[in-house]
Amino acid sequence: MNAVNDSFLPDTDNGVLRLITAGSVDDGKSTLIGRLLYDSKGVFADQLDAISRAKYKRVVGDGIDFSLLTDGLEAEREQGITIDVAYRYFSTPLRKFIVADAPGHEQYTRNMVTGASTADAAIILIDATRAADGQLLTQTKRHSTIAHLLGIRHIVVAVNKMDLVDWDQAVFERIRDAYAELARRLNIAHHHVLPLSALEGDNVVNRSDKTPWYDGPPLLSLLEQLGGTNSEAAVRPLRFPVQWVSRHGGDSAEDFRGYAGRIASGELRPGDDVVIQPSGVAARVKEVLAFDRAVDVAVAGDSVTIVLDRDVDVSRGDVLSHAAAPARVGREFEAELCWLDTQALNPARKYLLKHGTRLTSAKIRGVLTHRDIHELQEVENHSGTLNMNEIGRVSFATREALAVDNYIDAPATGAFILIDEATHQTAAAGMLR
Repeated sequence: MNAVNDSFLPDTDNGVLRLITAGSVDDGKSTLIGRLLYDSKGVFADQLDAISRAKYKRVVGDGIDFSLLTDGLEAEREQGITIDVAYRYFSTPLRKFIVADAPGHEQYTRNMVTGASTADAAIILIDATRAADGQLLTQTKRHSTIAHLLGIRHIVVAVNKMDLVDWDQAVFERIRDAYAELARRLNIAHHHVLPLSALEGDNVVNRSDKTPWYDGPPLLSLLEQLGGTNSEAAVRPLRFPVQWVSRHGGDSAEDFRGYAGRIASGELRPGDDVVIQPSGVAARVKEVLAFDRAVDVAVAGDSVTIVLDRDVDVSRGDVLSHAAAPARVGREFEAELCWLDTQALNPARKYLLKHGTRLTSAKIRGVLTHRDIHELQEVENHSGTLNMNEIGRVSFATREALAVDNYIDAPATGAFILIDEATHQTAAAGMLR
């Protein structure tokens, strides 16, 4: 029997990269994603035919309006803006991509927060025609701030519409230097800036001969080499939020009791000494089960059932950590909040806090500071509240103790959401510091 010829396959598979596009209105985010989908052969012929006949097409002649590949809502196509986050999927021989197209309008900043919360990388688009003098728009600053607060480690700055400024190197360098100053003030450790034209495809998938002064890779090649979340989560301390307790055969002496969930970070093996938090009870892992078989090791991202060496009180919402590196347990915290609700923060209202698999009540004790997007710094909050799309630091207390980490160190146990107890609306996304 002939062997399969796999000589064309790459030597390595870089896994899945989750990325989000951000920036101001009409910077070309939807067009860029559409171009990536088209050039990576991620668009079917019937989709191209449908958008070529769309009544909201905004390009002249037989050209393709790539933005229509992501702007699927009628209101989006009619107004020519992105309103909600659109998720699209495509792949190359080196890796798979999950890309979120976030709206640029200030009114929909909360939608951008939602999309960015699970992203490994952010593409910040800048319209070269509107920032030719080196003055960055407010939404560029706001989205960069949010990306940094959410711990997105890979920031790619795409200076778009360079074809409309005749590929002027001086314009690109002014924007590059302006963003470098922004990154310095935000403490963004690493970022990459590249010139491109999403509409024409220059420097998107292939290097363009119009930018001989740019010696970096095109966008897709850069994205293929970035590290993903799972590779970083695997080296962090073990955090295993218990989703549910699995029991059967309770009428027999050899009944089964296991604790099911998804490993948020770290690795887990039979024989590991763990501590159940927040109670602090210690135990040893007897068995790690994946579906219907035992495994020798489970890593971040794996959904498994854990069997312990003895019966202890473990419930939904508890977190299993290695005894040598436990999470911090407490009821009083400070956190950065991105306020999402149309109704402003009111310390007198009751909020529910969802942290991992635990749901408890929380009391806002005070709004300490809020972020001035123009000055890029925290300033004292005198109003005692946060309005929709504002970002601020708050102090709060929870009814039940939580096992938490610094968000930058362990996003899974450093993040939470607030829910308005009366309306059941998601009020805020929070990051523990």
